[in-house]
Amino acid sequence: MVQAAIEAVRTHGPGVSVAELAAAAGITKPVLYRHFTDRADLQRAVGEKAAEMLLARMAPELDPDREPVQLIRGVIDAFLAGIEDEPELWRFVVHHPIEREAGAEVVEDARRHIARLLATIIGERLRALGLDSGGAEPWAQGLVGMVQSAGDWWLERRTMSRAALTDYLTTLIWGGVSGVLAMADQPAPIPAGAPEVDRG
Repeated sequence: MVQAAIEAVRTHGPGVSVAELAAAAGITKPVLYRHFTDRADLQRAVGEKAAEMLLARMAPELDPDREPVQLIRGVIDAFLAGIEDEPELWRFVVHHPIEREAGAEVVEDARRHIARLLATIIGERLRALGLDSGGAEPWAQGLVGMVQSAGDWWLERRTMSRAALTDYLTTLIWGGVSGVLAMADQPAPIPAGAPEVDRG
C-alpha cells in the first residue's frame, strides 16, 4: 500500500487525496483506514520509505576513506539528485500544507541520521590531525541544514543546473573545512579584548 501511495503521489502531486491514494492501491478508503489510523499515519509511512530511498542513494558517498572534498561533493550531489528525481514525493513529505507535522518528523529523523554519519567522519578526520573534534556535531548539523535549504530553493527555482549548485555548495563547505585544517599547525588566535598573555 505504501508503494501504491508513492505512485499516486508521483502521479497526482503532493495534494493527492485519500481517495486517490486508496484507488492507487486498488482498495476503498474504509479498507485503507483499517491499516492506517489517519492520513497523517499514511503520510508518515510514505515519508519513512522516501527517507530510506534518499539515504540509500547517499550511503555509497559516505565513505570515510574518500578525500574530504570528494566526499562532500558526492553527498551533496546524491541528495540533490534524490530530490530532483522525486520532486513530488519530496514535496508531499516535507511541504504538504495539511499534514506538515507528520512529514517534518520523518525528515528530522533522516537529517539526524545523516548528520550523525557526517559528525563521525568529521570527528575522526579532526582527531587524526590532532585537532579538537568538539565542533564535529554542530558542523555536521549546519552542513545538513544548509544543503537541505539550498535544495528546497533550487527545486522551486531551477535557476541553475544541479552540477552548478553542487559546485557552489561544495566550494562554500570545503572553504570552511580547509580553513580549519590549515590552522592545524598554527597557534589559536587571541579573541578581541582578551588580556595579553606572555607566550614566551
